[in-house]
Amino acid sequence: MQRLIQTVVLGLVVALIPANAAEGSQAPDDPPFLSERLKELDPYEVKTITIFRKASRSAVFITNKKRTTVSSLFSFERQEVERTQGQGSGFVWDKEGHIVTNFHVIYGATSLIVTLSDHTTWEAELVGTAPHKDIAVLKIYAPTDKLKPLEIGSSSNLIVGQKVLAIGNPFGLDQTLTTGVVSALSREIKSIAGGTIHDVIQTDAAINPGNSGGPLLDSKGRLIGVNAAIVSQGGLSSGIGFAIPVNAVSEVVPQLIEHGAVVRPGLGITILNENYRNRFGSGKGIIIQEVNRNSAAQRAGLQGLMQDEWGRLILGDVIIGIDEHPIRDYNDLVDALDCYKVGDTVTVKILQGGREKKQAEVKLQAVR
Repeated sequence: MQRLIQTVVLGLVVALIPANAAEGSQAPDDPPFLSERLKELDPYEVKTITIFRKASRSAVFITNKKRTTVSSLFSFERQEVERTQGQGSGFVWDKEGHIVTNFHVIYGATSLIVTLSDHTTWEAELVGTAPHKDIAVLKIYAPTDKLKPLEIGSSSNLIVGQKVLAIGNPFGLDQTLTTGVVSALSREIKSIAGGTIHDVIQTDAAINPGNSGGPLLDSKGRLIGVNAAIVSQGGLSSGIGFAIPVNAVSEVVPQLIEHGAVVRPGLGITILNENYRNRFGSGKGIIIQEVNRNSAAQRAGLQGLMQDEWGRLILGDVIIGIDEHPIRDYNDLVDALDCYKVGDTVTVKILQGGREKKQAEVKLQAVR
């Protein structure tokens, strides 16, 4: 059956136009004609222009470069070169130089270059990533007067139909504005890590390759989401775009800045790779490979793989559910645990020897 709709995650596509192609196209901050020209425009247009002129100073262009080894044209020697493998967008988070973008924009990079709205370029260091939320934080060491953080809004009170604006660098065309409305709320998309991102904002504001990681704004110019993906047959905007809600971003980013990773609720176990599951004849759930010492799982009595006296591996516990959430694979486990907080107690349903064992009460611990 022909696949009618394909979800395309943006950001790792090399833009069709070089990063500097639009350099010099941006008007000066205060052109002499601007105030007079604005008087001729509709108030709706003036508001949009004002929002863009302010927020675009916060938007950045991110170039993902990867070091690779190639053969020389003139000898048999191989040499190391660094090539652009993708481009995307991002925005200034604070005056300390933290830049927020999508994880898939920076995935696989050996170096990252951030271009600010004034076209100055800065080498960026990776501060932290949250692959299951498709969020990453970079840092540049630019003067504070060049860093213009966005005003942070809220995604908890959005209404379908309200105006939104997206700023980014589609196809390498920097400082591009598109507008639209909130088309739907509480959507779900898959992250590059395979987990589910919940409460995603759907919009018809045009989002194309290169827009990933850029800001989605409300009609006051406040950040309400991070543009992440489109639904398209051909990889181009078709009026269905998705943005990670700012409430999730505001929860993740401070943790990435402080810890380099997100502190999440967990059991304190190592999961056996699913490729080995059939060797144990287990068609259900996830197999516990190892229970970490002094972990929540150990305190609850969960067991991992064991060895008999001849050194053969014996199947321990297989997790098939957490409370009302069925667990079929690792992604189910991640999605289920995302519904809880560190310190919550959950009921873990277990198979042992192919039969359902007694349930275990586990107090979730902090994991990274």
